Amino acid sequence: MPVLTPRHLCAMAAAVVLTVTAPATVASATDTAALREVLFVGNNWDGTADVIKSSGDLAKIGRINVVPDKDARMAEINADPIKWIYFMAIRNSVGEGHDQFVDDMYSTPDGRSVVVSRPSFADVVSIDLATGKINWRFKVSGYRADHMAVSPDGTRVAVSASTANTVHVLNINTGQQLGSFATGDKPHENIFTRDGKYIWNMAIGDVNTDSDAPWLDWTKGDRHITVVDATTYKQVKTIDMRDKLNAIGLTDYSDAVRPAVFSPDESKLYFQVSFFNGFFEYDLATDKITRTKTLPKNPATSDDRTTMVNDSRHHGLSMSPDGSKLCVAGTMDDYATVVNRTTLQEGPLVSVSKPYWATVSGDGKSCVVSESGADQVTAIDFATGQKTVSVPVGDHPQRVRLGHVAADWTTPAS
Repeated sequence: MPVLTPRHLCAMAAAVVLTVTAPATVASATDTAALREVLFVGNNWDGTADVIKSSGDLAKIGRINVVPDKDARMAEINADPIKWIYFMAIRNSVGEGHDQFVDDMYSTPDGRSVVVSRPSFADVVSIDLATGKINWRFKVSGYRADHMAVSPDGTRVAVSASTANTVHVLNINTGQQLGSFATGDKPHENIFTRDGKYIWNMAIGDVNTDSDAPWLDWTKGDRHITVVDATTYKQVKTIDMRDKLNAIGLTDYSDAVRPAVFSPDESKLYFQVSFFNGFFEYDLATDKITRTKTLPKNPATSDDRTTMVNDSRHHGLSMSPDGSKLCVAGTMDDYATVVNRTTLQEGPLVSVSKPYWATVSGDGKSCVVSESGADQVTAIDFATGQKTVSVPVGDHPQRVRLGHVAADWTTPAS
């Protein structure tokens, strides 16, 4: 096979890396006594997911192999030149020289399975937590699977097919497609509204090219938020942040919406964009950006946009359950911080290594960030803004999601 470089392949690769806290899967009242709440940590370059305690010391409970069918998938890829080209494009561009085996994951409400999106294999699989075997597999349109979201009742999962500009919505128990909808270029984050009536999708465009100067922003593609009815999957509206940014004089800022999180009453959306060390507050009622928060730069971090991995300077955002605090992962600046939502004053800058995600612990007391540069996850207390614990995980942790396993669950023997 010829040697393919990122420059040759960037136009063909999906350009996406990880987004925002989504609700944990919900167990029925009859099942909760037999279930244990946990955090699933996706080790993207490992092809594993660590299962750790959801609160407190975050102690490791077990590990899941999310690519038990790796040999079969590689045989398919090696037999198809187009699939092979895209596989190598993902490795050499967004994967930073590594394969991307787990982007996102959610457990089923009964705690029996975990559903995983696998970028390099362009699919979603359900893995039996007791046996480690695959229950079902869904091949997404195109050549790369990305971020997912689970419905509030835990029965549906939405997954971005980033090279096909499509979101698929699947039955989480069977893998059957319930519907799909078109998006902007390179769909990324998905969020179900709290009532389960709508799905928000953020398209981030081409983030793995070097045309990063503001005057070349037009080359990044069509980036907008698509809002659809979660029953019919018909488009309700689109939101273009380019107009909102221009209106407040930020014409040189990217409009590629990355991780985002709603306020508890869903009147405000807080979101990060490419290249920016900070975040914005968007008011849904007025359809305007109402506040901008610029966070400190790390003096050791270059302002050269081409050095920012997949265009994401800050990537990871979560909110405390009471809505009073935001937790921000400063990816390229190697810190995380808790921000007061009323004043937008940041707390201590907690030193962490290339944090790629921020979520909320099971007890709601801490922000949990994945340190992809140090292969660990770290908890930061919402009340004090101080680090409380770090625990080692696998290679390049990215998404961290709350979920459930059986109360007596251990690592599958296989």
